[in-house]
Amino acid sequence: MRHVFVTGATGFVGSAVVADLLAAGHHVVGLARSDDAATALVAAGVEAHRGDLQDADSLRRGAEQADAVIHAAFDHDFSNMAASCETDRRAIEALGDGLAGSDKPLIVTSGLPVIPGRVVTEDDMPPADAHGMPRVSEQTALALVERGVRATVVRMPQVHDRTRQGFASYLLAHARKTGLSAYVGDGRNRWPAVHRLDAARLYGRVLESGGLGQCYHAVTEEGVPVREIAEAIGQRLLLPVVSLSTAASANHFGWLDRIAKMDVPAASALTRERVGWRPFEGASLLDHLRP
Repeated sequence: MRHVFVTGATGFVGSAVVADLLAAGHHVVGLARSDDAATALVAAGVEAHRGDLQDADSLRRGAEQADAVIHAAFDHDFSNMAASCETDRRAIEALGDGLAGSDKPLIVTSGLPVIPGRVVTEDDMPPADAHGMPRVSEQTALALVERGVRATVVRMPQVHDRTRQGFASYLLAHARKTGLSAYVGDGRNRWPAVHRLDAARLYGRVLESGGLGQCYHAVTEEGVPVREIAEAIGQRLLLPVVSLSTAASANHFGWLDRIAKMDVPAASALTRERVGWRPFEGASLLDHLRP
């Protein structure tokens, strides 16, 4: 049994990670930024640790007292993404301060790197410019290896269940608002995906078997074409499905335009081989989008 400190413990992915850790017999401590969050954690059998991502002292103390840390929290405020990413960077550094010199595991959640023209693998590193994306979760975590932290990274695609479907949920809401379900061009750009429960199980495998400085892909579907996502949304909402030109898409999608055009297929063969991850949830992203 390990004493595991989890940020984002009441979140969409983090709550599933917590349940998996508890089932494996670990003692879990969850970061709680409110009384309601603390109450929910205690009800789930989790010890509550008060603080938030901007409270560096609380993060440091939580890490110091733990045998391992899983950082699953992130503020997905797309209207102020740069600020959210800076908060995330500082939070990871604070967790690293608490673990420095201990050789204890720190598992940090990140997105997938974009490598134009091919499928991304676990051994690919993010481009130096990260295509303008300000999130540096992975880079910040792996830099902690030099400080004696057993840092690893879990890269997330679109995480889904029946209630939420990653970026597809934003497309769904936008289609409901605009009265049509759209994609750009031929819609062959692809989004990888994973069931929420399969993603949660990967954290447990990385906790037990993860290698120093390694990246792992929580990917069960290598790339779902965005056209098929738009068609599933159209079926669900009984709305027309249309292709937009690149010029028209920015006006239609607004801040979602970059996401709608995103092409980031990703493999997970190395993850399965290296930590023995065996996904078994049957429902796909499209299954969870269709009526």
